[in-house]
Amino acid sequence: MVDASGAGPAEERGPAQTAPLAAGPAQATGRRPRLAEVAARAGVSPGSVSLVLRNQPGPSEQTRLRVLEAAREMGYRADRTASLLARRRSRHLGMLLDIRNSFHAELAAELDTAASRRGYDLLLSTVTSTRDERKAAEILLDFRCEALILIGPDDPAGRLNALGRQLPVVVVGRRVPAATVDVVRAADDNGVAQAVGHLASLGHRAIVFVDGGRGTIASDRRRGYRRGMARHGLAGRIIPGDHTEEAGIRAAARLAEGGLPTAVIASNDRCAVGLMDAFARQGVAVPGSVSVVGYDDSTLARLAHVNLTSVSQNAVGQAEQAVALAVERLEGGRTSPRELVLAPHLIVRGTTAPPDAVQARRPLA
Repeated sequence: MVDASGAGPAEERGPAQTAPLAAGPAQATGRRPRLAEVAARAGVSPGSVSLVLRNQPGPSEQTRLRVLEAAREMGYRADRTASLLARRRSRHLGMLLDIRNSFHAELAAELDTAASRRGYDLLLSTVTSTRDERKAAEILLDFRCEALILIGPDDPAGRLNALGRQLPVVVVGRRVPAATVDVVRAADDNGVAQAVGHLASLGHRAIVFVDGGRGTIASDRRRGYRRGMARHGLAGRIIPGDHTEEAGIRAAARLAEGGLPTAVIASNDRCAVGLMDAFARQGVAVPGSVSVVGYDDSTLARLAHVNLTSVSQNAVGQAEQAVALAVERLEGGRTSPRELVLAPHLIVRGTTAPPDAVQARRPLA
């Protein structure tokens, strides 16, 4: 996994080393030793070195051992980029993500694993306060990525589809109407409806939803809340918000002013954690006074001191499918777009419990 934004390698993969490399020209001068220098050290031709390093037949076993020892001592590594350029392939998959989102970080790790198994490297470009999605994508294109994997992008469908006409693009986490791109997403409306059903089964009737703001992902989750509440014959209340911790803090302040519900569903885990932090500062017990449910089942939700009930999007499954779709375009020649919708499932942890008798009788503010 490499940060294409300029931070350098995030992880080095390769065969396990059984002994430290001896100091060689690369370490002494900071310059990568060349194949011809390995050949000179081993006392063989550059052609023989090339055959040995590519594990091709021809050189004797003695020559192989001599070349491998020289390469090890000199710290030689083949220039993989030059080889790929010669074949007009980079074998780079670019990923665009919001580095502040812990679920995006988890997906990056899973995507890197899936890409590596198929012989591809994953390059990352991050969306920040000074780099929007378009600029982040341009950086990946500059690094000759053969396909892009975009995690929950906010760009409008028209811009995403225009990008999809340039190269294979897989969008993870959201619908894209009239797509030229591939899509892998969870059925977000179903996931939030599961959360409503869980709370209703515990006896909750006053269930508030903290909204995720603008965009397709937020829209689907909002729709799932409304459908779930209607299915159980419950009146709903939606608090404006977004997918940040600050939105959860604002929602908690607003709820404290208007009367607490017995349960709150946040549009994602970050918002839920902000909500819980504000409740803790207000002296509101979770789940003793208010139950809380998040969405994403991120590493944050699984921390012991958070222990958040949350809807899982199946990060491993999304990553596997996203890489498979990209490789299918690159190596299989598929041109028609595909959409894969995965079933989310609720993970029940320690932030949800039945409401107490007083709260159960309290009307929804």
